[in-house]
Order: sequence, then C-alpha cells, then structure tokens
Amino acid sequence: QQYNVTSYGAMTVAIITLEASAGMWINAFIICVLCIGWIKKKTLNSNEKILLLLGCSRFCYLCFSWIFTFLSEIYPYCLLVHPIFQLLQGAYTGFNCSNLWVSACLCVFYCIKIANFRNSFFIYLKVKIDRMVPWLLLGSEVFSLITGIFVYNTIDKAICKNLNFTCLENFWKATIRIEEHFYPIAFLTGFLHTTSFMAVIFSAVFLLFSLWRHKREMQTNSMNSLSMDAHIKAMKSILSFFIMYSINFTSLILTLVYSTKHHNHMIFLVYLIQNAFPGVHSLILIFSNPKLEKTLLRILSWFKCEVCMR
Repeated sequence: QQYNVTSYGAMTVAIITLEASAGMWINAFIICVLCIGWIKKKTLNSNEKILLLLGCSRFCYLCFSWIFTFLSEIYPYCLLVHPIFQLLQGAYTGFNCSNLWVSACLCVFYCIKIANFRNSFFIYLKVKIDRMVPWLLLGSEVFSLITGIFVYNTIDKAICKNLNFTCLENFWKATIRIEEHFYPIAFLTGFLHTTSFMAVIFSAVFLLFSLWRHKREMQTNSMNSLSMDAHIKAMKSILSFFIMYSINFTSLILTLVYSTKHHNHMIFLVYLIQNAFPGVHSLILIFSNPKLEKTLLRILSWFKCEVCMR
C-alpha cells in the first residue's frame, strides 16, 4: 500500500536516489576495474585488495541506504512487516561498519608502507604488512557481520517486547518510546566511528612526522628523493580520509542528538552527508590511483568521442 507522500518525502527520495546512484556507479567502476585486472593477472596486490573490498562495502551500504529511504518515505507500511525493518537496519549497520573499518585499514596501510621509522616494531610491520592485510580484512568483515547481527537482534527484541501497533503513526511513536533499548547500538556506533577516526588521525600524524623528518634529512644532505613524492602523495590521500571522516563523525553526533525527531531538517542534512561520503571519497581514491584514473579517463574520452560523432 502506497503512503501519501509529502513534498519533503519526495525531495528526500529524489536527492538520496541521485547520491546513491552516483556513489554506486563510482564504486561499481572500482570493483569492475579491479576484478578485470584480477582475472588477467590472477593476483591482486594489498592496496587493490583493500580497494576492492572497500568498493563492495560502499556499494552495498548505498544500496541498503537507498532501499530504506525509499520504503520509509514511499511505502512505509512495508516496514511494519516482520522482519523487514530489522533486516534493513542490520544490513545497513553491518556494511557501514565494514566501510569504516576497511577505510581505516587502507589509511593504516598507506602509513606503514610509506612512512620511514627506525623502530624495530615498525620495521617488522612494514615487512609483514602484505601478509597481514588479508587477515585484517577478514577480521573487519567478521566484526562487521557480528555488528549487523547484534543490531538486528537488539531491534527485533525491542520491537517484539514493546510494540503493539497497527498504524504508521504508532510505529514512529513507539520507536521513540523504546529509545532506551537502542543505547547499546548508539554506543557501538560511536565506538566504531571513534576507533576508525582515531586510526586515521594517528596515521596522518605518523606520516606527517615521517615527511618532516625525511625533508629535513634531504635538506641536510642536499639531495632529492623519490620517497618525498611518495610521502606527499600518501599524505594527500590520508588528508582526504581525515576531512571525510571529520564530516562523517560530525554527522554521527548530529544523528545521536536528533535521532528521536522524525522528519527533522538536521536528520535530512545528516542523510545527505552520509550518502555523499562513500561516493565522493571513492572518487578521490580513483584519482589517487594511477591505474583507476587512467581507465576512467580512457572511458570518459571514449564517451566524449561517441557523443561528438552523434
């Protein structure tokens, strides 16, 4: 049964659809290019493994985010059917967790690969990082799966225990009434965002310190080094991580503050930020990767030629 869609709901669906579609296309491009290279070369390096999993996580995250927005605004009565609401929230949280942790893994990987420190433990990490990456990614996905299951169970128990509703208005009122049952989810979400954000901050600090020390040594010895370019390139990538994570972390705080207010303008702004983050940051990663950038420019030039010929 279709709900009487308001102008606010229609605008929300339209904007989120544009953002999600663009983000899914961008991440689908990353997935396709890396999978084709995987088939040709029969192998992937550590950076490509992280990018591939990150692209998959973000594609699924945007997909479930769009489905939830579409149903909540156009067909909200579908959310009353057990267990659609729980499944969507569990999948959404799980893929968001995967997105955050894999992004943090990529940031730490850049730091360990590029930064130069004489510490024995850091040297050990630099030597073993390629072997550690698959296990880090596996751990991230297992933890994301556990998080998604936890969110599903928490919401399911809260709804089954506290809700007796037959109409949509009662559903939203009941959702606010059982807010106290969702405190563990809020705590877990805050923990995920905070730890991944701290990983990005520490990676940026370590890489910046390594860059400063390397630049001072070059000036002392009056010599140039390719390592300087690698430092600067990695620093730009991590800086993009830092900016996007700062915005995402701010949106999390706003979500926790305004979570009990349905159809709030601040919540709408948060949704825009959260759905723009995977697409915009993936686009930045494409232009920081020579292989992906070259392929994208080749496709765009071919598309431009096809349009001109018509």
